[in-house]
Amino acid sequence: MRPENQSSVSQFLLLGLPIPPGQQGVFFTLFLGMYLTTVLGNLLIILLIRLDSRLHTPMYFFLSHLAFSDVSFSSVTVPKMLMNMQAQHLHISYPGCISQMYFYILFGCVDNLLLAVMAYDRYVAICHPLHYTIIMREGLCVLLVAGSWILSCSSALLHTLLLVRLSFCADNVIPHFFCSLPILLKLSCSNTSVNELVIFTAGAVVVIFPLSGILTSYGHIAASILRVPSTKGICKALSTCGSHLCVVSLFYGTIVVLYFSSSSNNSNDKDMIASLMYTVVTPMLNPFIYSLRNKDMKLALGILFRNSVLVAK
Repeated sequence: MRPENQSSVSQFLLLGLPIPPGQQGVFFTLFLGMYLTTVLGNLLIILLIRLDSRLHTPMYFFLSHLAFSDVSFSSVTVPKMLMNMQAQHLHISYPGCISQMYFYILFGCVDNLLLAVMAYDRYVAICHPLHYTIIMREGLCVLLVAGSWILSCSSALLHTLLLVRLSFCADNVIPHFFCSLPILLKLSCSNTSVNELVIFTAGAVVVIFPLSGILTSYGHIAASILRVPSTKGICKALSTCGSHLCVVSLFYGTIVVLYFSSSSNNSNDKDMIASLMYTVVTPMLNPFIYSLRNKDMKLALGILFRNSVLVAK
């Protein structure tokens, strides 16, 4: 493209969700309620784990980081989406757009990696219960979490550095409710082949490898249970893995159903629905899944509630 057909983009226009004007208020209230539930629910999880010494175990250590990542993941996109719906301020600055994309990739990668780490923790707990405390020692837990954050930061930074070197055309309209990397690449006037190659290779590292690790861990767990089938063993496995398995199924199941459905029409609408599911719905449901299906969390919640009542009196 000739230089005169290019321009320096200082801001982008986020079109947001395709909601009729008369229904903006209803959807604003709905998404605001979901976002507040996400923030309060996940912060409550972190607080319970922090206050109750019985929850100072590897599983809950990983869960506290997942809860923090979920809050951050939603906070990257939802507040801006709500502001656009209420104030109709659809513009986002170039630095703001790049920053939003960076943190979206960062926390999305952290979620993927932490789910894989938690699956490995459940595998050790069921398949090697006598050596659990030796294998899942504090140093290894810290290393796994730190590695997840470092790898996610590196992946997000790589995508960001490759994006900022591109030029953008005069068309700065983003048909989405946040700055999505694939859409930004479509708006670019530059050659994006390197970016697309990095998306493919980095995606294998932060999505396919963790998913493979999760499937491998649960494959070993299933094989361990089937070797000595018993009602007690199955119940123990379900109580140990039930919450994590629900979260994994919700997170990856949403993506699989929406992206690999038979219809290929309205791909942008499907992309927005998928984004809403794993940035709004999944982080909101995670605290309920872990608190309602986990007796330790319910016990800690009951103790916190009783202590709060006593203090209030």
